Amino acid sequence: MLADQRCQGDGRLPASSGVRARSKSAAYRVATGNGVLAGRFTGSGERRMDRGAAMKVVLRINGDDYARQVEPDLTLLSFLRDVLGLTGTKWGCLTGDCGACTVLVDGEPVVSCLQLACQVQGRQVTTIEGLETSRGLDEVQAAFVSNGATQCGFCTPGMVMSVEALLRANPSPDETEIREALAGNLCRCTGYSKIVDAVLQAASDRRSAADRSSADVS
Repeated sequence: MLADQRCQGDGRLPASSGVRARSKSAAYRVATGNGVLAGRFTGSGERRMDRGAAMKVVLRINGDDYARQVEPDLTLLSFLRDVLGLTGTKWGCLTGDCGACTVLVDGEPVVSCLQLACQVQGRQVTTIEGLETSRGLDEVQAAFVSNGATQCGFCTPGMVMSVEALLRANPSPDETEIREALAGNLCRCTGYSKIVDAVLQAASDRRSAADRSSADVS
């Protein structure tokens, strides 16, 4: 099969250059994808074979363009972790079931373990590293920290990315809508209650920030 044939198709799957964290807080590191587990899985864990000649891809990730020679069957997850060293996106089930590897592609949540890197050329990819601003954590990350929703931290980056997609589409979600948006993200620690609380707070904080910004403009 030709390389370009392998890369055809939309590749969207319902999930169902960032600023490094400056704080030494474990919860802060987890919310930015740099928790205690981040360094344990330096590779994607994929079992891949050489199935064709390398091809050049140019991907826009967190606002920056990256040109690399890769094999046609390289997943977006492996590209992020193994090629670029963006280990905030977690290696989990590799079957699209756990949501730990969720990133945003053109604002939509995508499980990167099932998405080929070559399929996202010309599209905007956002990872957990792309959320933190020069002022620190964004509202979702900060709410996860303050509500104790991080726990072990392995699912947190994927959770945060799914929440980002939700709040961009729906600034005022209720609990049912939050749980539906996170249906593709599994957590074995929190029982989800603290996560839902964090999302509700993040939504409120983001609305308040938008109101302040509108008032300043007027």
